[in-house]
Amino acid sequence: MADPKVYDRATTIDAPQARDFAQELNPEQHAAATFGNGPLLIVAGAGTGKTRTLVYRVAHLLQSGVSAERILLLTFTRRAAQEMLGRAVQLVGGTSRQVHGGTFHGTAHRLLRRFGPAAGLAGDFTIMDQGDAADLLQLSRAQLGYGDAKKRFPRKETLHYVYSRHVNTEVPVAGILAEEFPRFVEFEADFARIYADFTQRKAERNLVDYDDLLVFWCLLLEHPAIGSKIAALYDHVLVDEYQDTNILQARILRGLCGEHRNITVVGDDAQSIYSFRGASFRNILEFPREFPGTTMIALEQNYRSTQPILDTSNTLISRASERFTKNLWTHRQGGEPPWLVTTNDEQQQTRFVVERLLELHEEGIPLREMAVLFRAAYMSADLEIELTNRKIPFEKWGGLKFLEAAHVKDVLAFLRVLENPRDEVSWFRLLQLLPGIGESTARSAIAAMAESAWALEAFERFPPPPRARQAHARLAELLMQLRLRPSGGNEVAADITRIRVLYDDILRERYDRVEPRLSDLDQLQVIAGGYPDRGAFLAAIALEPPQGTQDLAVGGTDDEQDALILSTVHSAKGKEWDAVFLLWAVDGWFPMARALGDEDELEEERRLMYVAMTRARDHLAVTYPLNAYSTRRGSDYTIDQLSRFLDPGVRDTMQRVVPKFQDESPMTVEPVAPLDLRELMKKRFGPG
Repeated sequence: MADPKVYDRATTIDAPQARDFAQELNPEQHAAATFGNGPLLIVAGAGTGKTRTLVYRVAHLLQSGVSAERILLLTFTRRAAQEMLGRAVQLVGGTSRQVHGGTFHGTAHRLLRRFGPAAGLAGDFTIMDQGDAADLLQLSRAQLGYGDAKKRFPRKETLHYVYSRHVNTEVPVAGILAEEFPRFVEFEADFARIYADFTQRKAERNLVDYDDLLVFWCLLLEHPAIGSKIAALYDHVLVDEYQDTNILQARILRGLCGEHRNITVVGDDAQSIYSFRGASFRNILEFPREFPGTTMIALEQNYRSTQPILDTSNTLISRASERFTKNLWTHRQGGEPPWLVTTNDEQQQTRFVVERLLELHEEGIPLREMAVLFRAAYMSADLEIELTNRKIPFEKWGGLKFLEAAHVKDVLAFLRVLENPRDEVSWFRLLQLLPGIGESTARSAIAAMAESAWALEAFERFPPPPRARQAHARLAELLMQLRLRPSGGNEVAADITRIRVLYDDILRERYDRVEPRLSDLDQLQVIAGGYPDRGAFLAAIALEPPQGTQDLAVGGTDDEQDALILSTVHSAKGKEWDAVFLLWAVDGWFPMARALGDEDELEEERRLMYVAMTRARDHLAVTYPLNAYSTRRGSDYTIDQLSRFLDPGVRDTMQRVVPKFQDESPMTVEPVAPLDLRELMKKRFGPG
């Protein structure tokens, strides 16, 4: 595959154009966008134009004379920041391109490269993704002798989850174990030993994980000299999706804005659904207390849904125990109440969804403008089978992420050891690609390199097992060549080209179907062509990884891309469709059974159902199977109870629907001769 040519677009600064914001925004949006100095909380209900408001706020600050480079816009994806700033360019011209925009982790990375060396953090650190961090924890676990424990000891994924949750929520490890993993409480001291070794390994190998990025940024802000320099970089800080921030991110914002207090946060407490990632629902509720004198503006005019859908959603969320009061409304006319569909069982639920979506499709709604939502991915299994049988194209959101694929991580491991020869996790991965090398031999090789200051020559000198000699020699030669290659051109793409001369053969030996994996590597190479060096590429792809190869796809007609969307509610947040079906509105399914005994979790489940309902523009159907069979072919079943969130008040805003299909006929009673059942029973035992 030829190395791609880099197209570096020339940056032009357009002249700002005067705009009448009052004509382009509703009164609440305008008040928020043109707000002056001080803390501002914009409580933006679903579909109320919060992104538009944030874009206009950036534009207003620029028109008011605030220098673009003195504005920081924090979002939860880099794409969101780019889209907002791109829209700001259309409002006020090219100066908005100088606004600093990005994710918390991306901004932390940039600031740590600049200020980290003054605080003992070498500027050439390598960023580990979550999978790499878990692998490094596994090395600590094994090194300390926990891999051979007779008692069942937590796996690396559990160790990493507890570590990350502790760092992001500031809940003690003991508390996390007691609440979520009581069977591991006895290992609390062992967790501490492993985390200490893990922290030491990262320091010795100049590795930084996602959690470190935020922790180090926070610690820098709390240092009097360095913190004041970082805080002085910005006059205004704007934060999107504030309800999804964690405690650590809230601390960072207090450190950034403690002096000038010019902070604008946008969010919706009713859409706080990511506590499993460490997000704190209390951040948005307590913002006025953290920043005294906060002005709060509520956006309530909805531009997405019909009023009947909003009536149901408003009633549902009005039952929340803690919330900011808001009532969504719209100028849109018409629309029917959401359907509450009662079905006999899962099979009839599936049939209803399929028949109804085909009906809507015949009325002119494309499949891609319809979505079926569910609380957890496994709940769509029966539907997926029926869609496949009926040859209805669908796309399910979720599954294996692009950078979690083993072959992609393998190729990245080559680049990572070149960029940072101390990257123990990547060495461990590379060594086990060689025939005859297992975990024990890999650890010996890594120990030998560590004793030689991680020099590539030490790897070349390491004596491999007989089976691995030829492959070891080829790998050593490749790494030395790549280290010494001249700079210039598309360096990273060229590196991957040379790596694949060796790796594609390994791929063909390991997998039967190599074509999809080779295609993934082609895509990786295309991405790499846009970066000037390995360090920039590895940092960017770790901080903002593509979710799947479909994220990289371009072209195709609307017909080719017309597919129904199946999605968990979490993955659907931020999206909208003409028609939405919400499956399994049953206690134990939605809300999930594990949430029933915890008030905070139950409230989050309520917010999750609110998010699902507010994805719909014109049609909303909530389905409720009466019976749930324990297995597809089993006869045991349970009588389901309608979700507790759909109480009588909520149901009053909905249309009750019972499916009736043409091939289903009501049970008929054949006429029989007169019969007295009681009399027959009396005769069984003789006269009384």
